[in-house]
Amino acid sequence: MENLEISLDRYFGYKTFRKGQKEIISDVMDGQHVLATLPTGAGKSICYQLPALLLKGVVIVVTPLLSLMEDQVKQMKQRGYSYVTSLNSFNTEQERLTIMRNLHKYKLVFLSPEMLQNQNVLRKLVLIDISLFVIDEAHCISQWGHEFRPDYLKLNNVIDHLNYPTILALTATATPDVQKDIITQLSSVPFNKHIYPIDRDNITLLVKQVDHHHEKDQYIISVLEHYNVPTMIYFSSKKETERVALIITQRFDQLNVAYYHGDLDTSDRLLIQQQFMENQLDVICCTSAFGMGINKSDIRLIIHYHIPTQLESFIQEMGRAGRDQLESVSITLVSPNDHQIPQRLIESELPSLESIKMLWSEIESLSQNELTVEVDPNEWALSYNFSEVHLRFIKNFLEAYGILKYNKYIVSHSSLYEAKIAIINKINERSRYKKHKLNELLNWLTTSGCRRQRLYSKFQSQISPAKYQCCDHCGFDLSQWQPLQSNNHQRVNDYLSQLKSVMMPFYEDE
Repeated sequence: MENLEISLDRYFGYKTFRKGQKEIISDVMDGQHVLATLPTGAGKSICYQLPALLLKGVVIVVTPLLSLMEDQVKQMKQRGYSYVTSLNSFNTEQERLTIMRNLHKYKLVFLSPEMLQNQNVLRKLVLIDISLFVIDEAHCISQWGHEFRPDYLKLNNVIDHLNYPTILALTATATPDVQKDIITQLSSVPFNKHIYPIDRDNITLLVKQVDHHHEKDQYIISVLEHYNVPTMIYFSSKKETERVALIITQRFDQLNVAYYHGDLDTSDRLLIQQQFMENQLDVICCTSAFGMGINKSDIRLIIHYHIPTQLESFIQEMGRAGRDQLESVSITLVSPNDHQIPQRLIESELPSLESIKMLWSEIESLSQNELTVEVDPNEWALSYNFSEVHLRFIKNFLEAYGILKYNKYIVSHSSLYEAKIAIINKINERSRYKKHKLNELLNWLTTSGCRRQRLYSKFQSQISPAKYQCCDHCGFDLSQWQPLQSNNHQRVNDYLSQLKSVMMPFYEDE
């Protein structure tokens, strides 16, 4: 096999590897399982794209978001590599059948953890030569697997079913605790760890305290009056995302603005994402649904209108700025009682103990009559006020204890009480953990020392000095920032017509 640097140049046009890439690639090429952390924008995708071109078999990439896999497939095809595909809800029935029939011919196949629970897909994967099994954004195993996406916690079984191909777990944010959780959930995999510093020395940190959320609106307007740069503004509320997007749209004729959240149609979300990538959008007002895997190098400004629920999420989101290593700024706006929004989000993510106890009473009453009972878990949403996230959490737990299988209660007096105590303990444990993570973020917002040092101290012992300016506690003032400005002077009319349906009623009077 030729030298890795020669292969990198041949396939991607890069003369040298970035820090950590070669070491990770060398290990997986040798068949070693790897858990690796690299900073956002450090080129994690090369760590499996290059092996996919060099190894004989198929590389499977498990990734959390449809938009992320579609973007990666498009990028690879733009480079001229047609043997890459994704299995997702965008496929027509005919497309899916064609992909499944030809799985062995692809070099890269992207899919979600949920798709790996499809028995038809799993049966096809068993029949092909899988040279590398990649878990991209591996922190989702810990961050999302316990509640939002429990199929992440089933990857260990999938790996076993596929007869243990080489595993590569990649992430940009994993504290030692998250690394430990990933290793625990993938307990059958003996990982080599490649843990590289994740601090971003080109992003300056600023926290702005205000008295009311209306002051946040005015501050954002004043910032955009001075800085016309690619900008992302993060919100925890879909309603506020739309409201502030409207304010900016009405205030600035020269800026192309859109909002993005999970309630938009998938096609609209992909359109907005593509427009932003192609510099037809200046400002995105978005929830956390936007940004993961977005490979736009020149985002200059990240503003947090609302704070997320943990430091890891904050680092992921602000880390989308400055992937080209040029000076960029992260601004966090904080007003009194801002902690209440993430607290409510945390409380909504887990079912209440009262509703769990009522559900268990139903299960116990059924168990007295029959050993197997057909049920419709969706009815629980109405009966016990469970959200979709709650249902996934409960179903996963009941299935793990053998109480539910194929939507049938398999009831047993010997396991019911044990499972009830276990799920109550699990809810209490996860609630304490989430509140602890929020407190870490709140403490960072009120720190009196260097913000960069405090932000990354949980992740690594050594913090690199700031490449440009450090933070507001180290003397930075926004007026000192002089980035290269965009040259937009009017709205792109053809773009607006494409997005009219998305932005209504924003443009209905135009």
